[in-house]
Amino acid sequence: MKSPTLSCLLAGLLAAGGAHASAADHVHASHAWIRILPGDLPAGAYVTLQNEGDQAVALNGAHSTIYAEVMLHQSSNEGGTSRMSAVDSLAVPAHGTAMLAPAGYHLMLMKASKPVKPGDTVRLQLSFTDGSTLATDFLARPANAVDDTH
Repeated sequence: MKSPTLSCLLAGLLAAGGAHASAADHVHASHAWIRILPGDLPAGAYVTLQNEGDQAVALNGAHSTIYAEVMLHQSSNEGGTSRMSAVDSLAVPAHGTAMLAPAGYHLMLMKASKPVKPGDTVRLQLSFTDGSTLATDFLARPANAVDDTH
């Protein structure tokens, strides 16, 4: 027979755990794909992040068992010159969307431990500023791909 005190304590702990949901608990990833380039060139990873929570969250990177380095970058074009720079984070607004897409924000994947071929699936752990992670499968596409459907 359970003691009423123990039952109340367990119920309270379960309720408290649900009250502090992580960023990753509110974010859904879709259209996740990787553009594979020839040889040892870095690959780009793209994804749409939908935040269903009431608070903005921020993506600040990713980790992979296949790629030794994963960095969050932003591409821009200024005065006809294309640039790419590392960024610390990407905000995903409350009840909003953020896209990592070609010519914009993306994850730069470097130093693959084994060859990744079009059609392969690569799992990345997307990291948020609160320390939470979201496991997401990315489909590898060829170098001439422009989005997740081609």
